[in-house]
Amino acid sequence: MSYLTNRLFILQGTASVVLAGLISALKLVGGSLADHKFLFLGAGEAGTGIAELIALEISKQTGAPLDETRKKVWLVDSKGLIVKSRLNSLQHFKKPWAHDHEPSIRPTVLIGSSGAGQTFTKDVVEAMASFNEKPIILALSNPTSQSECTAEQAYTWSEGRAIFASGSPFAPVEYNGKVYVSGQSNNAYIFPGFGLGLIISGAIRVHDDMLLAASEALAEQVTQEHFDNGLIYPPFTNIRKISAHIAAKVAAKVYELGLASRLPQPENLVAYAESCMYSPKYRNYR
Repeated sequence: MSYLTNRLFILQGTASVVLAGLISALKLVGGSLADHKFLFLGAGEAGTGIAELIALEISKQTGAPLDETRKKVWLVDSKGLIVKSRLNSLQHFKKPWAHDHEPSIRPTVLIGSSGAGQTFTKDVVEAMASFNEKPIILALSNPTSQSECTAEQAYTWSEGRAIFASGSPFAPVEYNGKVYVSGQSNNAYIFPGFGLGLIISGAIRVHDDMLLAASEALAEQVTQEHFDNGLIYPPFTNIRKISAHIAAKVAAKVYELGLASRLPQPENLVAYAESCMYSPKYRNYR
């Protein structure tokens, strides 16, 4: 795999994990993805890649053209909000996100992919909490020092109402006598299962719909118990089970799209995925 291909795969994996978190967060905030407005701080390859997968999922759910669903997503770069008046000076990957400027943008979802720490300030989080009962705040930049805000800041400044996840791990936070455990939007949720799904189906090509399938499969692994604790990702300790379900969903999509080379399709894809997993079990010779 070339450096460029590997980098693109990493960016797509990131996007798939973030989308999974958003899909599961809907169980806490209500509505569909199309009912929400997304604002990104950071409009590089990572930010625009995540934005594109969100727009694709909304298009899939609603049947609306991609050009229309992209209008649900706004991005901010180092020069400010990306709008139509800046079109001629924008890099090619930013141009699809240059919308006609609205008088005011009241996002329901705030996503940080800027690589700049402490950019989700108290004023920003308080503003999100002022017009959202449960603001969704994803501070994705790594390492911890570059996170747009900490878990403690997100929960404290939103008076415990934020649905928070981050790229870096944070310890549980106690606020007003309640303990909040935040999730980590980690690529490792997607990569093992996604790759296994491609292998067991013998996929001849990777399609965006396979990434969407992986996101949906990951979101399905979040239980009511997790939601009750404010989590939008399942515990990483269950990664083998999670990966098997993701692999099955991805493989099913490969077969559905007619891109599988391993025929016929196994009857039980979850069981087949589990049977193909490597198990680090060693004989005891003593």
